[in-house]
Amino acid sequence: MQTQKLEIKKHVAEALADDNLRKAVYNATASTSASRINTTESIQYWEELRNKTHKIKKDVIENLDKYLELFEKNCEANGIKIHWAVDGDEAKQIILDIAKKNNVKTIVKSKSLTTEEIHLNELLIENKIDTVETDLGEYIVQLNNQVPSHLIAPALHLSRNDIGKLFTEKLKTPFTNVPEELLLVARKKLREKFLTAEMSISGVNFAFAENGTFCVVENEANAHLSLTLPKIHVALMGIEKFLPSLNELPYLLKLLAPSATGQKSSTYVNFIGGPSNKKYGEGPEEVHIILLDNGRSKILADPKLRETLYCIRCGACLNVCPVYQQIGGHAYNWVYMGPIGITLIPQYLSELEGKDAPFLSSLCGACGDVCPVKIKLPEHILELRKKVVEKDKSKLLEKLIIKTWAYVSTKPKLYRFFGWSVKNVQNIIPNEFMKIPGYYKKRSFPGIDKKGFRQQFYELNDPKNK
Repeated sequence: MQTQKLEIKKHVAEALADDNLRKAVYNATASTSASRINTTESIQYWEELRNKTHKIKKDVIENLDKYLELFEKNCEANGIKIHWAVDGDEAKQIILDIAKKNNVKTIVKSKSLTTEEIHLNELLIENKIDTVETDLGEYIVQLNNQVPSHLIAPALHLSRNDIGKLFTEKLKTPFTNVPEELLLVARKKLREKFLTAEMSISGVNFAFAENGTFCVVENEANAHLSLTLPKIHVALMGIEKFLPSLNELPYLLKLLAPSATGQKSSTYVNFIGGPSNKKYGEGPEEVHIILLDNGRSKILADPKLRETLYCIRCGACLNVCPVYQQIGGHAYNWVYMGPIGITLIPQYLSELEGKDAPFLSSLCGACGDVCPVKIKLPEHILELRKKVVEKDKSKLLEKLIIKTWAYVSTKPKLYRFFGWSVKNVQNIIPNEFMKIPGYYKKRSFPGIDKKGFRQQFYELNDPKNK
């Protein structure tokens, strides 16, 4: 796994200072969450579907070696060339070799978040290969020299005015902020690329071990054009993206679109079963699949945390996360963000490299409540915090405070005296002089409640007060 220095705290501070960003992210996520609720409430057996897909994904992850072997064998029978990549560097080199061997000048990409994970675009562009993202949101962030800020809505952090200015600057078109007009501009530019590209690259939503095929789910038809027009298609997929067979797909599709966008179903589901040009006179002449590990085997080895490999990248956990709603996706400083991102960052990189990520959570539990495949995200976040603390070593003062608290909380009389003492300190020291971390620089510490928990508890439960 490629390592990199993350600067999460710096990016979080920048995001919190950007009111426009916070407003854009909050409005978009709140709207999508409302749509998700409306749609899921109209689907019968929603919870049963969640239980069913959890079991499907659990079976896949627990028997991954079996499904990988079966998939490879069936792909080869279908004429698909299989490549194995231990890490991002290997995957990038395989893709570059395929492109060079076929004298590729232009590549169109779609549904390719996994390629962001390995920083593929930089390598291809360095080798003078015109590489264009064709999902509208990813096309916009590529023009803006950014990476996606959301798993499903990559340009969610930008307003239509921002996009209008961007198109004027980069595409030299008259300014407009009308969504339909912006769409026509992007469509015209991208159609030219689809017609001239020699090679396409996509991700994979689900791969089917039973018959050696895979599918790409989308709403814009750009993936369909990418999969059918260029002569060579390369799919980059994480090794966890399997289903045993096509029989399990309907359960996942029923959950994916409502969880991702609030739609009842996705617009297109593209199935790829091998080179089809010779047989049907259309479609790719070559199909390659790169099975990418890049740290997934390490996650698989952990009996608790392997559940994070069940993720189907719907983004529902991002939309309900109060932390993501305030800081957006770029603050996480890596390709995966939100509650699922903060579990993956320290696992893919290392507990030290991604040490700040698991703390970007309020532990409210909303992410676990909405996860369509029932990943126990709050539990995994806590587990990763524990691992980070064990690896990174706590500061001496922090250790002293925790040990003092642990000791005092087991001695009722001492606990009451301690609580009484702390509560009454504010009678001596004014609040504005209390330099409590997180408060004193930009806002006043509100003070400790003068009644305290115990007194309030007894008052609330006193029959005289009812």
